[in-house]
Amino acid sequence: MESSAPKILLRSLLFSYLLSGLLLVAASFALYKFRLKESQVKIAVNSVYLLSCALAGFLMGKGLGRRRFFCGFLAGLSYFLILLAVSFVLNKGITSDTAQLLTTLAFCTGSGIIGGVSS
Repeated sequence: MESSAPKILLRSLLFSYLLSGLLLVAASFALYKFRLKESQVKIAVNSVYLLSCALAGFLMGKGLGRRRFFCGFLAGLSYFLILLAVSFVLNKGITSDTAQLLTTLAFCTGSGIIGGVSS
């Protein structure tokens, strides 16, 4: 019995956000314990994005079994858009500059594609 694409996407995003939560807790513990610099924290957060979007792309590509490049792209883009929407609501606007937003978009979609293609 094959699941529908939206259901597979939602399941993939759920697991990727669970992974994000666990990795961000670990990163915050490292920040507290080792007093990391801001540049090191940015690297950790970008690594969380990369791993989480790759997982989402992998799970979506594996779940559908076809068009894996597009599945990975869609998973990474969806992850980014949800992240942007939540950030917009919590901060009452967009506080990041355009370069940072485009970099995060590239990280999310690129790693989603890598995850989708490797599934």
